[in-house]
Amino acid sequence: MRRAGAAYSIKSLEPSPSGRGQGEGARGISDGAGKALAEYPHPDPLPEGEGEGVRGGGPTLRTAGDLLAAGLIDESRRAEIDAVAREFALAVTPDMAALIDPGDPADPIAAQFVPRDAELTVAPEERADPIGDAAHSPVKGIVHRYPDRVLLKPIHVCPVYCRFCFRREMVGPGGEALTPAELAAALEYIRARPEIWEVIVTGGDPLMLAPRRLAEIVGALDGIAGLGVIRLHTRVPIADPGRVTDALVAALKAEKAVFVVVHANHPRELTAASRAACRRLVAAGIPLLSQTVLLKGVNDDAATLTALMRGLVAMRVKPYYLHHGDLARGTAHFRTTIEAGQAIQRAMRFRVSGLCQPSYVLDLPGGAGKVPVGPSYLEALGEGRFAVEDRDGRRHAYPPTEDGESKN
Repeated sequence: MRRAGAAYSIKSLEPSPSGRGQGEGARGISDGAGKALAEYPHPDPLPEGEGEGVRGGGPTLRTAGDLLAAGLIDESRRAEIDAVAREFALAVTPDMAALIDPGDPADPIAAQFVPRDAELTVAPEERADPIGDAAHSPVKGIVHRYPDRVLLKPIHVCPVYCRFCFRREMVGPGGEALTPAELAAALEYIRARPEIWEVIVTGGDPLMLAPRRLAEIVGALDGIAGLGVIRLHTRVPIADPGRVTDALVAALKAEKAVFVVVHANHPRELTAASRAACRRLVAAGIPLLSQTVLLKGVNDDAATLTALMRGLVAMRVKPYYLHHGDLARGTAHFRTTIEAGQAIQRAMRFRVSGLCQPSYVLDLPGGAGKVPVGPSYLEALGEGRFAVEDRDGRRHAYPPTEDGESKN
């Protein structure tokens, strides 16, 4: 729900000081890939109106004191959360707070948004810039990792701050946003390179911009002749759906193709309000995709991911990426193994509609880009022959042998 009185600064592109206020000076491991898919109903895990909770308004929770006043933590956790909030940004919207069961220490929504002291433990392999954005940033606000597309990062604030965020060192109140001159330079970089076909507007969360500022950016990109696609990555329709107003939807209007990629990690996030926000975007002709992070104790089993992906597809949101957890500082407690992710994908592959299958990807540390890391069902045998695994794990020769036998 949009906070009353939240104003926006045109110069900084981020919420005015009235929207700030930062810091106050686990779920258990799931059953894994073999959990019964039938535990979640088909096709939509949440009937209309369920999952919204009782709180729909009020300010975003930004301190341990706020969490305490909302009944989401007890006093014994105040010092722990204050310590984490001094290091990494904290924000929980009323919509997300309403989904948290404070009596459940394994609550998957609390795990995503309520700080815990495990975040202050840094594993040796973790880093401040886990996917190497800085190495591919020729101009402030631009990341140019692939030949035909760039990231444009105009703003560094979000409606919520995920405890596993790979940009957690950069985002938060007070984080640097582009000045008008810096934004102009970033747009000029794109204009000067006809090989750039797609711009991914991210941050931070671009839907935190005031509609007028968002419209200016979309309009500027729409006017660049060589571009084919404008893509925006956002948590807003899920975490703060009241922001998806008619004015915001109108700000995304363009002659070029505009795609919105929403971020959701658990089926309980697909509330009636989030479904309504996505319907407004779909009604405006904007295709929706989704991205999900594989998180230990939140969604690392086939039943939970199936419910999430089916729920998204029922909202006309096509699952796009399932991200393996990045090596961001203080996030080791969220990361699964790649083998665990592959096992979940195998469990889903032949039992769930292809519409519900995201691509399981790993962003290589250092900036080498995303690579698919899902399971393989194909083994090359040489001379144009292969062994192919079916849904029951049986191997088949391809092409079949002369007698028609396909089993290997």
